[in-house]
Amino acid sequence: MSGTSGTSGASDKSGMSGLSHLDARGRARMVDVGGKDETERYAAAEASVRMAPETLAVIEDEAAPKGDVLAVARLAGVMAAKRTHELIPLCHPLALSFVGVEIVADRALPGLRIATEVRLTGKTGAEMEALTAASVAALTVYDMCKAIDRGIEIGGVRLVEKRGGKSGVWTREESER
Repeated sequence: MSGTSGTSGASDKSGMSGLSHLDARGRARMVDVGGKDETERYAAAEASVRMAPETLAVIEDEAAPKGDVLAVARLAGVMAAKRTHELIPLCHPLALSFVGVEIVADRALPGLRIATEVRLTGKTGAEMEALTAASVAALTVYDMCKAIDRGIEIGGVRLVEKRGGKSGVWTREESER
């Protein structure tokens, strides 16, 4: 992938649009991270799952027909983070050192709040892995409860914090929540 195609990334890191996943002609490409330093990386994301209060009660009582919704959703989130590169085009496979998925009931929603964390030492960030973990955990809740509540809504999937790499630390401001 050398020559005049503009896909090597060596001379034009941001392509024509300033986006690193586009070459000089606007074509999608994987970013070359070979020259980057390995640093500690961290990302946190969140999602929410709204449902009928009765559905939340079924989850809390561990009485869902398909089993323990929270345990399965946590496991699905961890597995999804580890496979993000297989799901999202152009993502690099990462050697994750930690994936955490916490799910708590929120009766005021009513529903569940999902929080994910991902850590690694590497050349690229873990934002996509944290977001994928939150998304798949939420989808798993839907899948396990759709027979009792078709009106479940997934929302609020967003990055909360990222640390590491050249861009440093980014934290979502409270006013954005």
